[in-house]
Amino acid sequence: MQPVKTQEYIDINKPFAFRNFTNAFTRLLEENIPDHEDIVILCIGTDRSTGDCFGPLIGYKLAGTSYEGVSIYGTLDNPVHAKNLNETVSTIYSTHKNPLIIAIDACLGSMDHIGCITLGRGSIKPGSGVNKCLPEVGDIFITGIVNISGFMEFIVLQNTRLNLVMKMADVTSLGIRYSIWKAKNKDAQIVDATM
Repeated sequence: MQPVKTQEYIDINKPFAFRNFTNAFTRLLEENIPDHEDIVILCIGTDRSTGDCFGPLIGYKLAGTSYEGVSIYGTLDNPVHAKNLNETVSTIYSTHKNPLIIAIDACLGSMDHIGCITLGRGSIKPGSGVNKCLPEVGDIFITGIVNISGFMEFIVLQNTRLNLVMKMADVTSLGIRYSIWKAKNKDAQIVDATM
C-alpha cells in the first residue's frame, strides 16, 4: 500500500469521495498508530459560525462512537476554539499517554478547492485564515475548505452555506469511523462503497 502524500485533496462533489477519503485516512492511521498509545480526535471550531462549525459538527457526529483508546474533543455542545485551545491541548497531554492527535478544522482556500477535504501528516495552525495566533497542533490533520480566502475572512466564514459544511462533515465523520474500525480490525478489506 503506497503512503499518503504530504497532503491529499478529496473533492466531496466527485464520485468515490468517501472511498478516497477512507483509503487515505486508513493509510495515515496504519502508518502512525504503532508509534502511539491513544488516538485523540481534536475537532476545532465554533458553532457560532457556519463556516467554522466543520470541526464541531464532526465531533458531534463522532461523539456516540466508542472505541477503546479513542477520545473526541470538540463538539457542538463543548467546542474547542481560540479561547480554550491551549487549555484543551494541555488536558490532552496530561490525560492521554503518547497520544496520536488528529486535528480537524475548517479553512479557507482557492475557489477551485472549495468543497475539498485535505488530509495528511503533520500539524495545522488553527485560526491562521482569520489572523489568529494559536499554537500548531496535530500529528495528522484534516481540514475542510469551506469558502474562498483573501478578503473579509470573518464575513466569508459567517456566510458559508451550512449545506456544504454538513456534506463535508458527513463524509469525514463516516470515513473516520470506518477507518478506526478498520484499524482496530486489521482483517477488514478497504471499502468499496461508491459514496
